[in-house]
Amino acid sequence: MYKLLICNSTLSDKLFDPGCLHTSFGIRKEKKDHYTNVPRNANLEKLPKGYLFPEISLRQHQHLEQHPDASLISLGIGDTTEPVPDIVTSRMADFASGLSTLEGYRGYGAEQGNKELRKAIAETFYKDVNVKDSEVFVSDGAQCDIARLQLLLGSRVTAAVQDPSFPGYIDTSVIIGQAGDLDHETGRYHRLEYMKCGPENKFFPDLRRTSSTDVIFFCSPNNPTGHAATRQQLEQLVKFAKDNGSIIVFDSAYATYISDDSPRSIFEIPGAKEVAVEISSFSKFAGFTGVRLGWTVVPSELCFSNGFPVIHDFNRVVCTCFNGASNIAQAGGLACLSSEGFEGVRTRVNYYKENAEILLDALASLNIKAYGGQNAPYVWVHFPGMNSWEVFDMILEKANIITVPGCGFGPGGEEFLRISAFGHRESILEAARRLKALFS
Repeated sequence: MYKLLICNSTLSDKLFDPGCLHTSFGIRKEKKDHYTNVPRNANLEKLPKGYLFPEISLRQHQHLEQHPDASLISLGIGDTTEPVPDIVTSRMADFASGLSTLEGYRGYGAEQGNKELRKAIAETFYKDVNVKDSEVFVSDGAQCDIARLQLLLGSRVTAAVQDPSFPGYIDTSVIIGQAGDLDHETGRYHRLEYMKCGPENKFFPDLRRTSSTDVIFFCSPNNPTGHAATRQQLEQLVKFAKDNGSIIVFDSAYATYISDDSPRSIFEIPGAKEVAVEISSFSKFAGFTGVRLGWTVVPSELCFSNGFPVIHDFNRVVCTCFNGASNIAQAGGLACLSSEGFEGVRTRVNYYKENAEILLDALASLNIKAYGGQNAPYVWVHFPGMNSWEVFDMILEKANIITVPGCGFGPGGEEFLRISAFGHRESILEAARRLKALFS
């Protein structure tokens, strides 16, 4: 029997549920004897038929049905693989065990997060830029915070996204009502501003040709390209936001992977506190993809057009929609930021960076142009003139390797593949060997 490796079990299980009628891109409505009078949210109807990673899971499933003995290597979804340091898991286990005692039991915590953890985040990541612990909101992950920020911003704002970019920015913009209709020919939504970020412009948009918007979603190091914006580039971005009265939503989830002098926080740039919020996560540096823990920084200096502080409205959204991150997860987060814990998680980060170097070396030996990998756990591989889904299918069919087609990250990702460096070392070495055999 083959083993099916699913990128997202909940969504993928639905894709394969025999009780539903399926297309190759998602789920059609079930046949029912009764329908309500409630119309479907019109914005949800504007989303593509299938989310990227369930579609990859579907193709993976079909491949394994045809090749049941295939030994697949998954370098697709960016999921960590190496064990969490003992000091972190032991702290979580101790907290969980304490819940069975009168002395150790804890119920609801503050919606904004454990004060000790908020202080530790501020001191560990923002000490040199004077972020206060009261400006840190602990959450269950950066992706959830993107959705909460969209609730904060509402449907009337205009938004800009990097192209290519993480699909969550675009999909939440569609759901909240900011994006307008999809142009199926271009793959772009009419009301979104797509900021082209490719090798030809050093993965940073030409702001002279970028229309002003209320909100700018910007990820550095970028997912999927792996590029970390330089100080000069971020200075341009902050100036652009100030000149146009915009708010930057800065995603720094991969900041701990930065090896050079690129800024790890938007708040390293003078004036950024007046124009930006920052979201981040324990997922990729601490192996918390399943534990779920992240944070958002909302500076007290950031205000809406009427002068009202953004932090007060974000606090209201958090208190309305969220009961706080798991106490057990927060205990683990605190352990990660202890001296011993931080050294342990840094070891895992370096492990994945070594994986990326192995993949980059293999591709360089084949004269295949690849980007990223040095400041992020992703390698962005260029196949000029080729359709990214076709390259995905070829590598899956001939090398039994799961990657991610670049077009899934936006029109600017066509001709590219994203290869993840998250994996056991033996899998990375074998993947490098297979790629050399395929493209030699």
